[in-house]
Amino acid sequence: MSDAPHRRSRFERLPAWQRGVILCATTLVIGVLVLLAAEAAVRIRNQIRYGGTFWGVDQTYEKDPATGLRMPIPESRFGPIAINSYGFRSPPITIEKPVGRLRIAFLGGSTTYCAEVSSNAMTWPALVVTALRRHWPRLDVDYINAGVPGYTAADSLRRLKLQLARFAPDIIVIYQSTNDLEANAYRQAHRQGLAARHQEQTIGWLGRHSLLAYLVEKNLEVMSLQRRATADTGKLRLDMPRLDAAFRHDYTRLVAASQHIGRIVVTVTFAPRLRRSQSPTERKAAAATALYYMPYMTIADLLAGYEQYNTVIREVAAATGAVLVGDEDAIPADARHYTDSVHFTDAGSMAMAQRVARALIAAPSVAALIEQDIAATGQRPSSPETVREPAGNRG
Repeated sequence: MSDAPHRRSRFERLPAWQRGVILCATTLVIGVLVLLAAEAAVRIRNQIRYGGTFWGVDQTYEKDPATGLRMPIPESRFGPIAINSYGFRSPPITIEKPVGRLRIAFLGGSTTYCAEVSSNAMTWPALVVTALRRHWPRLDVDYINAGVPGYTAADSLRRLKLQLARFAPDIIVIYQSTNDLEANAYRQAHRQGLAARHQEQTIGWLGRHSLLAYLVEKNLEVMSLQRRATADTGKLRLDMPRLDAAFRHDYTRLVAASQHIGRIVVTVTFAPRLRRSQSPTERKAAAATALYYMPYMTIADLLAGYEQYNTVIREVAAATGAVLVGDEDAIPADARHYTDSVHFTDAGSMAMAQRVARALIAAPSVAALIEQDIAATGQRPSSPETVREPAGNRG
């Protein structure tokens, strides 16, 4: 018994070239739909995180036409980021300060702004203030997080003079380094013909219009830079004395201006994820985003640059009498504490706050100032407590 003849479908009866066109078109449509779905997914994730913005943290600030400085958008909210009426990522504040109130200002870049943490309350400046309130329960204190992504010491100095001084902060905490290292190293690389423009300006047309393409392009570039990290070709001939002098000049001016405005200035050494004690593999992972923004640097030069800038911070503190917060390696150099080479997770932010709060509590000048402010309100300081993590955030 023979099988019934196969009945060809309408598609099978088409000429071969037409079938080929239909298959190619179908594959193309499916590919486009998959890409659109992926684009939608990353945008939805970004919207959940940043509250409707396309690129995320970059949308939380704008350039001030009068000064050319980046300024967080007043009275705005982007997911976990809330900006008050004066353009600070901190609670509402008045310019006038009640008698007996302590006011702390925090200066720095994105590592002070802390866009990567889960809320304003989880930024390390907020956690430092929480620790001080826990240690001195009767302390009347408010704070200003004046950190802005991309700010160098020179940028912080301008914002200090133009905007922050009128709030008369009592204590000014400075956390600067990585943006200065990037800016100063870029100048050297530009002079040596290694960097015609900043890394973010190399993003192509598609990456400027598609978040998915931007992320793919950026991550491929990071992986490529990690593979080439130990190569000597195309790398900067680092002039460390000039790199040191540029930062020392700007940082000294920032500390001096802060001492004219505040009663106590606190200098904090920088805590990148990259450490000398790490294995070569660990260093590559730790340097990933630092290499993206400074592709002309070797990992060894990045490490040397961070260490030298911390030496500058220590020396400026000693020369000016500023309170020094060291112990930068107290923050574990792992993915639980860092989202990339320099930015903190919630756990990293808590560890950062603990090192800063411990140093402030231990500083005699800070204790004397706080006791003076408490006395001004007719109250007495209570017994000290240890700095603790919030119970719900212990890993």
